[in-house]
Amino acid sequence: MKLIRPDELPLAIEAIEAGELVVVPTRRWYMICANARDHDACARIYAGKGRPRSKSLAYILPSLGAADERFIMTPAAIRLASDFWPGDLAMILRWRDSEYAEQHLSVGVPNALVTLDSGLLGQLARRSRVPIVATTANLSDPSKAFGPAITAAEVERFVAESEISIAYCIDGGISPLVNHLTIVDCTEMQAKITRSGVVHDRAVNAAIAAASWNLSHAKK
Repeated sequence: MKLIRPDELPLAIEAIEAGELVVVPTRRWYMICANARDHDACARIYAGKGRPRSKSLAYILPSLGAADERFIMTPAAIRLASDFWPGDLAMILRWRDSEYAEQHLSVGVPNALVTLDSGLLGQLARRSRVPIVATTANLSDPSKAFGPAITAAEVERFVAESEISIAYCIDGGISPLVNHLTIVDCTEMQAKITRSGVVHDRAVNAAIAAASWNLSHAKK
């Protein structure tokens, strides 16, 4: 694995498009990234982390418009996207096209974990010619792990422990938040938080309540 600077992002993009894995820093953790349609690359992530195949990888949107294009956006999902994207919130959304979804099995079918990132991870998704998936850089077995990496040095330790093949790691310093994405299930009309994280539950529930209020008054 080679350490590169944030301004060398094109090297990471080229590697992913060539079927390799790269690690990108976020405010929360360092994330392993791959081409979402490259089943072999995604399988290497699962094998390296020891991650159960039942746990989907996160789909990184290239833009806000792509969310409505590819997924069914309920009123709550639209409100959450408006209030918190790009940012530290992810939503479980239903794919619009089942055939298209089948090309992204590592992300989940018929529902996917979806986010729009504000930093380098978001830039990677916007500038790449292939769809991007990501997950934290750490072993999935808590008895063998120190938790998700928050520095490039911790990524190097993870790579040594897992023997996973990573082309590049962008050294972005220390991830300051050391916390997970907040996850909200928006596959039904009534959205619900499934994992607390960076975006506070109160803020999420306020957005969901506002979406419900708008919907009820629009019907009157």
